[in-house]
Amino acid sequence: MVTNEIFDNYLPVVILTIVGVVFVAISLFMSRMVRPSNKTKEKLSTYECAEVPIGDARVHFNIQYYLIVIVFLIFDVEVLFLYPWAVQFRKLGPLGFFEMVIFIEILIIGLAYAWRKEALEWIQ
Repeated sequence: MVTNEIFDNYLPVVILTIVGVVFVAISLFMSRMVRPSNKTKEKLSTYECAEVPIGDARVHFNIQYYLIVIVFLIFDVEVLFLYPWAVQFRKLGPLGFFEMVIFIEILIIGLAYAWRKEALEWIQ
């Protein structure tokens, strides 16, 4: 009986995944069949707002930008976990509260580490 319940619960997810993959595959195939493919030097060049491209497109960026993005993603994921927790807060009880306290403490330690390593300082 348990396997039927699991199958019934996950069947819509499986169907939606299959439909999504098939839709993407058909869309990519049809766009490849319909589009023109006459490659010229002008079409293969880098487009920069109607300006003539100068230099190489592979520019070295400061690693600081990536560190800031990683810190942003950490706190973005935190919000994703906090919302469902807050919705189910009363059902989770004290154990759920202390688990979230531990989760937030780990994130605060990560923020303190990033702050100590000056990952949040903007370099000019």
